[in-house]
Amino acid sequence: MRKHTFHIHIEGRVQGVGFRPHVYRIAQQFQLNGWVCNDVDGVHIEINAEEEEAKRFCHEVIAQAPSISTIVRHSLREVSFNDYQNFFIKESSSSAKPNLLLTPDLAICEYCRAEIHSSSSRRFQYPFTTCTQCGPRYSIITDLPYDRERTTMQEFAMCARCNAEYHDIDDRRYYSQTNSCPECAVHLWLTDNTGRRITDAPRQCILQAAEFIREGKIIAVKGIGGFLLMCDARSEIGVTLLRKRKLRPSKPFALMYPSLKKLQEDCFVSEEEATAFTSIEGPIVLLQMKTERKNKIAFDAIAPDLSRIGVMNPYSPLFELLMNELNFPVVATSGNISGSPIFYENEKAFENLKHLADYFLMNDRDIVLPQDDSVIQFTSFAKQKIILRRSRGLAPSFLHHSWKNFDEEIFCAGADLKSAFTLQHANNTYTSQFLGDLENFDSQLSYRKVLNHLLQMLKMKPSVVIHDLHPQYFSSMIAEDFAKENQLPVFIVQHHEAHFAAVLGENELLNSKEKVLGVIWDGVGFDADGSIRGGEIFLFENGKINRVASLESFPYLLGDKMSKEPRLSALSLAVKFPEAEKILRPQFSEQEWNFLQKVFRQENHPASTSMGRLFDAVASLLGITSFNTFEGEAAMYLENLAASSSKQDWNPFDIGNSSTATFPTSLIIQQIISEINRSTAREIIALRFHQTLVSWIEHAAKSFPVKHLAFSGGVFQNALLVDLIINRLKKNFTLHFHKQLSPNDECISFGQLAAFYLKRKSN
Repeated sequence: MRKHTFHIHIEGRVQGVGFRPHVYRIAQQFQLNGWVCNDVDGVHIEINAEEEEAKRFCHEVIAQAPSISTIVRHSLREVSFNDYQNFFIKESSSSAKPNLLLTPDLAICEYCRAEIHSSSSRRFQYPFTTCTQCGPRYSIITDLPYDRERTTMQEFAMCARCNAEYHDIDDRRYYSQTNSCPECAVHLWLTDNTGRRITDAPRQCILQAAEFIREGKIIAVKGIGGFLLMCDARSEIGVTLLRKRKLRPSKPFALMYPSLKKLQEDCFVSEEEATAFTSIEGPIVLLQMKTERKNKIAFDAIAPDLSRIGVMNPYSPLFELLMNELNFPVVATSGNISGSPIFYENEKAFENLKHLADYFLMNDRDIVLPQDDSVIQFTSFAKQKIILRRSRGLAPSFLHHSWKNFDEEIFCAGADLKSAFTLQHANNTYTSQFLGDLENFDSQLSYRKVLNHLLQMLKMKPSVVIHDLHPQYFSSMIAEDFAKENQLPVFIVQHHEAHFAAVLGENELLNSKEKVLGVIWDGVGFDADGSIRGGEIFLFENGKINRVASLESFPYLLGDKMSKEPRLSALSLAVKFPEAEKILRPQFSEQEWNFLQKVFRQENHPASTSMGRLFDAVASLLGITSFNTFEGEAAMYLENLAASSSKQDWNPFDIGNSSTATFPTSLIIQQIISEINRSTAREIIALRFHQTLVSWIEHAAKSFPVKHLAFSGGVFQNALLVDLIINRLKKNFTLHFHKQLSPNDECISFGQLAAFYLKRKSN
C-alpha cells in the first residue's frame, strides 16, 4: 500500500481541451488512486504514489498532453497522506481568483467531421456536433473554471446516451462540456426576412438554405462567433447585390470553400497555407488566385483590382454540412452593418440584418463573446506569417515569456483603430479579440461589454491603467474614466513606442543586452508635440526606447479627412513641385482646387511623418485611387500593383546624402513625379518605391550600427514589403516580426503593457 500523496498543479491552456480525461486515462494506466479537477488556476491532481512513480506519472501527463493544450508551468510536491480508494474527477471549484489561460473556440476536428457524414453515427447530419477536441469555448463561457454549468450549454440537459458518453472513460466525449446530439439538440431553424418560420427540421433547414443560395439569395447564418452573410460566390449579381446592401463598394469579401481540394482548383496553396486553412484555429487565409479558376467565382466582384483573396474552411459542423450540400465556394462575410461590430444575438441580428439578408439560419445556443473570423497571410517568397486580424480561434490568451513574477493587475486600453485591450492578471496575459474601430458607437459598447465580462470572469481588480497618448481616443477616455472610478494611477504610452515595445516583448527582447533598431510604420500616432507620427525608427538600448529617425515631415491636411482621401496626401507632398500639377489637378474640382490653395497658405497645419499617408500619396499620384472606401485601401492596391511588376531587379530611388535621421520624402516624391511624366510603367514605380523603403532601413541599420531589427505597425501587413526586407536584410541582420499578434494597432495594448514593464524594470 502506497503511503505518500503527491499534488500536481498544471497551469496554462488546460481547460476545455480534454485534459481531465487525459489525466484519468494515464492514472488508470499507472493504476494510481486519487483525483483530478479543474480549478480557477488550472488543473490540480492528487495521487497516492511513491516519489519516483509520481515523477514518472507527472512526466507522462505533461509529455502526452492533448495537442490543443498549452502548458506554461507545472509543479509536483508531496502533501499530507490521503488514502484514496480509486481515481475520480473531482467537482470543480469557482470560489478563488482565476489564474489560467482561456481556451479559444476550436474548429471541427477530423473525428466529428467524419461522424456527421457517417450514416451509421447517431450524430449523422447533426449540425452542433462537438467533442473534447473541438467546438466553441471562449465565445460561450460565462464564468470560470470551464464547466458546462458555466457556459451557455447549461440550458441543454444531456440525454441518457450523451450522459453515458460524458461519464465513459473510453469515449472521446468523456467530460466534454459542449456535448449534445439530436436527442438533446441545440435547435436550428430557418426564417425569411419578415420573420416567417420556414422550417425547424435540421436537415430541411440545411437543404433549403443551400437551395436559396443556389437561387442567388443572401443568407444570414449564425456561426460560432456571430452571424455571417453568405451568397453564391459564382454569382456576380448576388455578390454585387450584397455589396450594395452592405454599403461596401470595394473592400474584398472572404470566401468559404467546401474543402482543401476545391480550394486548390482556384488558388495557389503552399504547405503553410494548407496547414493554416485546415487548422483548429480555422482562420481566413489570404491566397493568390490562379488565372484559370475551375469554380468560376465572380472574382472581380469579390476582390476588385486585387490578386489575393481571403478563404476559410467550414470550421463548424453547421458550415460543414451546408458546404457539403453546395460543393461550391460562397461569400462568407461578417454579419454587420458597415463599420459596426458583428451581430451575434438572434433578435438584434434579425432587426439589423433583415434589409441585408433574404433568409436567416438561426440556432438557440447563445453567444456570450462575439468574434469576427481571424485573418492571416503568408508572404509569397519567405512564407513569413502575418496576422491581419486576431480573433476567433486565436484570442484571448497570449503566450509569451517576456517577464516573470510580473504580478500587478493591469488594464491596457489599446488604440481606437483595430481596437483590442490587454489585461495582465496573475502572471498571465490576455489580449482580447479584435473589437472594431471605436469611432463606431456599437463598437464602443462591444468594447465595454467584453472588458467588463473578462474582468468579472477573472475576478480582476486592476491596480494600474495604461492608455495611448492621444487624449481623444475613446480607449483613452474609457481608461481615464475607469481610473477615476477606481482611484487608480494612470500610465501613458506614446503610440509608436507601444508598437516597438510590443514586438520587443513578443520576441523576448525586453531584457536584451544587445541594441535593437525598431522600424515602426503606420498611419496615425499622436505625439507629445501635437504632430501626427507614423514613419519612425527607434533604438532600444539599455532598456530604453529612443526615436532616432523619421520621415521628413509634411503638412497634415483637414484632419481625419486626409486618411480617407489619398489625393490630399498627394497634394500635401507634391504641390510644391510645378511638374506635379497636371497629375494632381484632375483629381479635384475647380472649387476644391481653389479652396485647397487657400488652405495651404495657412501656416498652422500639424506636421506629419505618417508612412501610411506616404503610401496613400504614391497611390494617388500613380492614379490608383483618390479615395479610400476602407482603411488601407490605397496601400493595398499599391502593394498589388508593385507585386505585378515583371522587373524585379533591385533599383530603389536615390535617397541622397541626407542624414540618416530623416528619410527624404520630398526627394522621393520628386523622383516619382519625374518617372510618371516620363511614362514609366506604374508597376515599376510602385516596386521601386517599396525597394526605397527597404534601402532606408538598410542604411539606418548600418549607420547605428545594430544586428537586430524589429518591425511593427500596420504598414507591415504589406506582404511584398516584408518579403523585400527578408530577402535584402536577412544575411546581415536578425529580423524580428510579430508572431502571435498583428502588426497593426491590435498589438498596441500589449505594447503598452511591455512599455510599463520596461518602466518598472528601470526604476
